[in-house]
Amino acid sequence: MKKKSRLKRNPQSGQGLMEYIIISSLVGIFCLVAVKQFGSVVHKRISSMKQSIVKSIPLES
Repeated sequence: MKKKSRLKRNPQSGQGLMEYIIISSLVGIFCLVAVKQFGSVVHKRISSMKQSIVKSIPLES
C-alpha cells in the first residue's frame, strides 16, 4: 500500500527507472552489434599477421 501512495506522489520516479532500462538496453544492443561487426575484421587481421610471421620464420633441418 505504501508503494502505491509513494508513486502517486512522485510519478516521475517510475519514469526515470523506465528511461534507465531503455537506455541501458540500447547500449547493450549497440555493443553486441559492434562486437559482431568488428570481430570478423579482427579475426582476418590476426590470421594475416600469423601467416606473415610463419612465412618469415626459416625452417632448419
